[in-house]
Amino acid sequence: MSFELDGDSTAAIFTLPGSDGSFDPDHFAYLRAIGRRRPSIFLAFPPKCAGTFLRTAAILAVNGQLMRVVHAQGGRDATPYLPTYIRYLCGGFPADPLVTHAHMQALPANRHFIEALDLKPVIMVRSVPDMLVSYLDMLDAEPASPDHWLNIAIPANFAAMDATAKADFLIDTVMPWYASYYATWLAYAAEAPQRVLALRYADLRRDPVAVLCAVLEHSGLPRAEEMCELAVAAAGRNPSETRFNRGEEGRGTARFTPPQLGRIARLLEYYPPLRDRLCELMPIQA
Repeated sequence: MSFELDGDSTAAIFTLPGSDGSFDPDHFAYLRAIGRRRPSIFLAFPPKCAGTFLRTAAILAVNGQLMRVVHAQGGRDATPYLPTYIRYLCGGFPADPLVTHAHMQALPANRHFIEALDLKPVIMVRSVPDMLVSYLDMLDAEPASPDHWLNIAIPANFAAMDATAKADFLIDTVMPWYASYYATWLAYAAEAPQRVLALRYADLRRDPVAVLCAVLEHSGLPRAEEMCELAVAAAGRNPSETRFNRGEEGRGTARFTPPQLGRIARLLEYYPPLRDRLCELMPIQA
């Protein structure tokens, strides 16, 4: 799909934002205006909470196109890449609705970007121990793949570690990211509930069609329930591709020891706003 950037869009690409990621008023106004031209679906999920499944269903429901909207998957934390969005919003590729899935926190620069382009991110709340167990499963299968790392380097001897050492390593290195993820996003969702849709994993397991309908409505791309039913059914036909092949709740209780679970809970408790959400993030503690 061919298109040409005008002077305003070219200037927007090359205008450096503030050190905190904020845009000057004229730049912000331009980005807000083009941001409303074409809706998109933005799943800002943490790893291992059915993001691949839900994005697949969303693509099928809206006839969308999956796009990587960060500079590189190896660049963590994920930060949206402005040229990609300007290309899309100004009529470039993809021609179909853009669907993206990025493991990112609601840090200040990301929030400025989201506000400027009027994006409507969706997040997922799931038991953190359960996600860590799924993350361990993934690393056991592919410990050397940097595409699966999250702001850390996996040691070369990871595959040779025993189960306790692997769990301790993940709690020490990856768990702080999960705690900060929920601290930033749940605070943002509380401040701007019309902008950030916070889903619950239990709801996805119980009624994936209703959850998909809610995502599409929030994103400005509503579809009939019948269309969502077809999309969910199609997305569920190949669990190995969508990585939604287990999705069991409560696995963290069996995998982690009581002291390890206590360390996970303590990291969440560093953030006062999360203390009221421990029943969701640490259901084993409820």
